[in-house]
Amino acid sequence: MRYRRFGKTNLPLSVFSIGTMRCLASEENARQTVQQAVSLGINHLETARGYGKSEQYLGAALKAGLPLSREQLYITTKIPPTPDADTMRQYIDESLLRLQLDYVDCLAIHGINTWEHLDWVQSGCMQAVVEAVNSDRVRHVGFSTHAPLEVILAAINTDLFEFVNLHYYYFFQHNAPAVELAHQKDMGVFIISPADKGGQLYTPPETLKHLCQPFSPLELNYKFLLSDQRITTLSIGAANPEELREPLTVAEGDEFLTQAEVEVFGRLETHLVETLSTDLCSQCYACLPCPENINIPEVLRLRNLAVAYDMTEYGKYRYRMFENAGHWFWGSKGDRCTDCGDCLPHCPQNLAIPALLRDSHQRLNGQAGRRLWE
Repeated sequence: MRYRRFGKTNLPLSVFSIGTMRCLASEENARQTVQQAVSLGINHLETARGYGKSEQYLGAALKAGLPLSREQLYITTKIPPTPDADTMRQYIDESLLRLQLDYVDCLAIHGINTWEHLDWVQSGCMQAVVEAVNSDRVRHVGFSTHAPLEVILAAINTDLFEFVNLHYYYFFQHNAPAVELAHQKDMGVFIISPADKGGQLYTPPETLKHLCQPFSPLELNYKFLLSDQRITTLSIGAANPEELREPLTVAEGDEFLTQAEVEVFGRLETHLVETLSTDLCSQCYACLPCPENINIPEVLRLRNLAVAYDMTEYGKYRYRMFENAGHWFWGSKGDRCTDCGDCLPHCPQNLAIPALLRDSHQRLNGQAGRRLWE
């Protein structure tokens, strides 16, 4: 296992972190998963107030004893933004009680996803967080986000935070400016769910597997991220101890991309361009805002992946979150398009956006989905 400095926190975190959202089948399963992770060299454990019994289960695992002492482990919990300090004080107290801890190493404001959330932090709940830091109940403060890029950049620019948890993967690089800004400000960068949200890469389609040979798609995504020295750690949302095996095969690997890996990334890019041709959305985001609140770039990104790499199941998984996950995954589905044409003059590629939105909906629409921990 390799370890990297988590920005200005100066914490030496393992390059993989164990997220405990999915190992909730039982307290014993959570204990075994956490224990196995720590045995394999992971020293950063992450949970959240909103993850069902996750804090409670992690607290029990810590109480039962792990291969590392408390001083060698780094615990993060996440608490949602609140419009007032009193609610945040209550939430911090409750999280520490469930975790059976006197302090957490890191507290992340969970889901600064809108301008309103950012306002709450600046004018409301941050007072309680600062009090917790001053009383040594919280050592370091950051935030997690599923927000549009402009909100993420604004949150980073408040200079209130020491780290950020965000989405950034080979198949979703739109948040690259946030990674760079965080790096410039010496913030730790924690990548959320690279296996799952990064493309359901633990169950890749045959087309994608073939294009990635001799590597697995999951391995390549991990290498893409870990070759970036601005990034500190990647989340593994293991549901059980067995799911720790494949990610950790790259934990000791070279920190730079090999020539063979670079060639595969080139192959993927060439295939994307050749397959989609004049229908390829370049993800410039110039088409926004949409009068019908359609998240046009994200809808078309999912179409890109489905057409080029046969990542249709992943596309359906994400597409069905539209209109069902609130601020965690904003936007309406493609069938909401009214052919108003507002987006067309702004597209530098002259894409037939309304037609592509309808095609995306036909390919990807299915049963409505919700976030796992809801």
